[in-house]
Amino acid sequence: MQTIEWQDFEKVELRVGTIRSARPNEKALKPAYVLEVDLGELGIRTSSAQITAHYDCDGLIGRQVLCVCNFAVKRIAGVRSEVLVTGVYDSENRVVLAGFDKPLDNGARLA
Repeated sequence: MQTIEWQDFEKVELRVGTIRSARPNEKALKPAYVLEVDLGELGIRTSSAQITAHYDCDGLIGRQVLCVCNFAVKRIAGVRSEVLVTGVYDSENRVVLAGFDKPLDNGARLA
């Protein structure tokens, strides 16, 4: 594992967002959803996320997630993906979303 300096970590904008809408990304080669995530003062941002194994669109609405907000915008299967919704692969290589056990303000930064 490579170590980094604290200043490197501080550059990553990890913020809380609430999923406001989710729909299948019909153009994606691998199953994915297009998400609209409310990041408070940063506004609503779009993400394309391969999280279909454990989640359906209706169940994602209102869920709070941890997002990387300062990656460069990336075009993924026709979607302008503005944030990365974070998660961890389970033992079957399916993404489990990073989340919180208490409600937080949208846009709150990881401390």
